[in-house]
Amino acid sequence: MNRAAVTVALVAALSVGACKPKRVRSAGLPPPDNTLTLGPGDKFEMSVFGEEKLPKEYIVAGDGTVQIPWIGKVEAAGLEPLVLQQKLHDLFVAREILKDPLVTVTVKEFNSKRITFSGAFSKAGEIPFTPGLTLLRAVSAIGGFAAGADRGAVLIIRTTARGERRRAAFNYEDIAEGRAADVPLQAGDNIYANERAF
Repeated sequence: MNRAAVTVALVAALSVGACKPKRVRSAGLPPPDNTLTLGPGDKFEMSVFGEEKLPKEYIVAGDGTVQIPWIGKVEAAGLEPLVLQQKLHDLFVAREILKDPLVTVTVKEFNSKRITFSGAFSKAGEIPFTPGLTLLRAVSAIGGFAAGADRGAVLIIRTTARGERRRAAFNYEDIAEGRAADVPLQAGDNIYANERAF
């Protein structure tokens, strides 16, 4: 192959490569902080062993309280789920309703905690945070990407417990096709997608 042919081949290869999504690796996003407290609108399930007739699902009211059968109004806002669980146990015992109940509180949806989307998504906005939420599930929940979105460099911006803002880009296509691990999200994460530059 002569020099002119080699030059043409290189130019063609570079042109094809420029149209492909960027392959971006994580820049060290800190792991999600799973310490979450309840707030207005949050949904949780409460189960008491041996008391199947009790309702399972509860929603924290706007004033931060929740109405529990046999107990009444209980302050829930600002409490971690395990703390609320212990509080309910103690109230059942203190009011001599149950002797030593096995109470379990499981949060189903943190409506007071949100994931925010901006940029090239089918619609910008927010979704409620749910335990175990990942990048793949969150993008699906918001309705996917807009046409022309750069799925090879999806940015996640996260605030740490110290108030520091950290960011990292992830290749969504690699995650969706199983070439890279999915990314667990944290309540308050901001997700941004650029338009593809070609």
